[in-house]
Amino acid sequence: MKISKRLHILPFTVIGAMAAAPVMATPLLDADLASYAVLGASTVTNIPNSSVAGNVGVWSSGGANAITGFISSPGNSVFDPQVSGGTVQAGTTSGVSNTMQAQLQLTSAINNLSSLGIGTLEPADLGGLTLTPGVYTVPAGTTNLSSTLILDGQGNANATWVFELPSTLITSPFSSVQILNTGTHAGVFWNVGSSATIDNNTTFLGNILAHTSITLNTAATDVSGRLLASTGAVTLSQNILSQSNGGLSGGLNVSPLGSVSFLPFVPVTSVPELSTYLLLLLGAAVIWLKSGKPVKVSGDFAELCI
Repeated sequence: MKISKRLHILPFTVIGAMAAAPVMATPLLDADLASYAVLGASTVTNIPNSSVAGNVGVWSSGGANAITGFISSPGNSVFDPQVSGGTVQAGTTSGVSNTMQAQLQLTSAINNLSSLGIGTLEPADLGGLTLTPGVYTVPAGTTNLSSTLILDGQGNANATWVFELPSTLITSPFSSVQILNTGTHAGVFWNVGSSATIDNNTTFLGNILAHTSITLNTAATDVSGRLLASTGAVTLSQNILSQSNGGLSGGLNVSPLGSVSFLPFVPVTSVPELSTYLLLLLGAAVIWLKSGKPVKVSGDFAELCI
């Protein structure tokens, strides 16, 4: 009697996602850079008390390194009660991270975002809009956010928004950015040509990569993201910076040749982890060995008959 053996392998959806991943690609925010919630080039100034999740650092190759409002020591990593999941680093090149290397990675990240082009041209004021994932150019204005901007991921766990601002980023008091219908691998990036000012009580989202400086006015919050200044200062005033939603730094990969690509669409509905599939397969194998009969494992599986 011929025995039909069924070998259950990973779902086609998982195989497709694995095949689509760029070989040896790296995230847009490389490891050192991604460890920072706040990174300045000249100074980092804070009016206590702020709450920051991630490293706080400053690196200046041509002058003094300066951090005020946090406990700091030039050339060292120092713990501060306002900082969780990281340390305060004034010009350090050793320890848990590297401020100089992070600044080099920031320059690369800014250039990589710029390489995506202008995308869709939007009005200066994004307040009141609902935007799906993509690349958007936002011109300068008296405000770029007067009310609420909604980012709708349309069910894509890798949903990514890139905002190209050739000049400034300015928000109005009590404005906000909200995100929905996406997952923890989403990405929101604000590529600011000069400086960013997030006004009082603004609830902001995403990673601000500014060519010059970044200022958060009193009680402004960035509930998920980073403040990364390439040549100037970062200024805080009783702010909250968290890394919820995975820090919103996903969605983009950079190939070894420097090309930037968006990650493929992955439904927000979670797919069981590989370990879950292995346990299912092991259980099916045990039942098959005991019964001698093929076992069907439920789910969207590919099957091979031997």
